[in-house]
Amino acid sequence: MQGPIGVFDSGYGGLTILKELVKQLPQYDYLYLGDNARAPYGTRSFDTVYHYTLECVKHLFSKGCHLVILACNTASAKALRNIQQLDLPHIAPERRVLGVIRPTTEVVGTFTDTKHIGIFATAGTVLSESYLVEIKKFFPDIEVAQEACPMWVPLIENGEFDSAGADYFVKKHVKHLLAQSPEIDAVLLGCTHYPLLIKKIRQFLPPSIRIINQAEIVAYSLSDYLQRHPELEAKCSKNGQRTFYTTDSTEAFDRQSAVFFGQEVKSLHQDLGK
Repeated sequence: MQGPIGVFDSGYGGLTILKELVKQLPQYDYLYLGDNARAPYGTRSFDTVYHYTLECVKHLFSKGCHLVILACNTASAKALRNIQQLDLPHIAPERRVLGVIRPTTEVVGTFTDTKHIGIFATAGTVLSESYLVEIKKFFPDIEVAQEACPMWVPLIENGEFDSAGADYFVKKHVKHLLAQSPEIDAVLLGCTHYPLLIKKIRQFLPPSIRIINQAEIVAYSLSDYLQRHPELEAKCSKNGQRTFYTTDSTEAFDRQSAVFFGQEVKSLHQDLGK
């Protein structure tokens, strides 16, 4: 039986990924689950993120999803490998879970001429060193500088991403990142929230430095993946429908989603395990 493509995030950030998926692959049905009741994931332990993410993946499977995208850098960094290697073979060997880090690192080297890249991310993603490990696999000659930005997500979720109050924290972390290497000529926004700060980031970055659009990369990668796996693609329903679930307040989710997704949504509340 066919089912929607599941898109999971700890909260709202994954909607920036879903927005691009819908733009590039509008024919598919998508089911989005935001675990807002337990967000943010960025400061939580590896075990906690793994437990929460696996629970949400299982729930999306129960809703008929044959393919789930972890549209969250923290979940991709802390939980994806265990889910793919330890859990899927036992609970759902015919289903697939993909993340956002691998497709990004496969092409990130094409965005730099100096072979020096900067990454803005949550503390959890930085500490996991997932980007460092994955980039080295594909581009061993590239130097990567990381900067954890713990205040950026709270600023964004409190509607301060375009305010003067955000300037201090954006300028601070841009300065810290560039201080690690004056040769950086491309930066990756390693958190799905961060595109909402792109105007501020652009304001404080030298104009010669490129900002890499992770959402576009993930969408292109998914399109390629589905073409290479026709047996899985055939299980994805194609009615152009989008369904949104949140584990917290639907009113708050709908209000924030208009910012992250770019259009109004009407979400449903979901208690996990039910």
